[in-house]
Amino acid sequence: MSPVDTGPSSDDVVEEGLFSHLIELRSRLLRAIVVLLVVLLALVPVANHLYAELAKPLVERMPQGAHLIATEVASPFVTPLKLAFFCALFISMPMILYQLWAFVSPGLYRHEKRLARPLLVASLVLFYSGCAFAYFVVLPAAFKFLNAVTPDGVAMMTDITHYLDFVMLMFFAFGLCFEVPVAVVILAAIGVVDAEKLSKGRGYAIVGAFAIAAFITPPDLLSMVMLAVPMCILYELGLLAVKFLLKPAPADPIA
Repeated sequence: MSPVDTGPSSDDVVEEGLFSHLIELRSRLLRAIVVLLVVLLALVPVANHLYAELAKPLVERMPQGAHLIATEVASPFVTPLKLAFFCALFISMPMILYQLWAFVSPGLYRHEKRLARPLLVASLVLFYSGCAFAYFVVLPAAFKFLNAVTPDGVAMMTDITHYLDFVMLMFFAFGLCFEVPVAVVILAAIGVVDAEKLSKGRGYAIVGAFAIAAFITPPDLLSMVMLAVPMCILYELGLLAVKFLLKPAPADPIA
């Protein structure tokens, strides 16, 4: 007597589901990488122009006759290419995040999707806003201060690689600091804080914002204030977002 075929076992089903998820993840990653490479190839021919634009906040405020220098043999070639990669990643980030969202969204509940969508868009917009704020507002003020305090007899000539590393660090730091509203909403969504605690903790948030700004920004008061004040404003926006997006559930009527 032949054994009765009971169909695939639960282990086979789980293994097949995991395998299909891995295939989809690979497909999503490949799409994101292709987009990144296409954008990078498009930016490579203008890499030197991109670096010239990035260096403007410093070059326009350097003393007469001062200029950027390259202390390594390959720096004039490698540094603009590194900047082109960062720009390609910056431009491709919406597509990369979309691929990530398309992979994880089927496993989310409806209320989780309702909260995750605006947070995803807001995090991207806020990060870009932080980078733009650093480039157009903070870096010019910081370089003007650093130029003013340069001792007599010292030539201000910055290495192009060190300048790129410094600016990318500032972009990343300001981009993360501008994510304050998203962080506040996430903490409230997982139950760590609520609107009342956030309101009462406003004073601690202000002190924390100035402490973080003092640690991140160049050593001048103006740059510190330029970061701390927007962080305080963004904290208030996060508080408003918590009140709007995370309304308490209505109490069940008494039977």
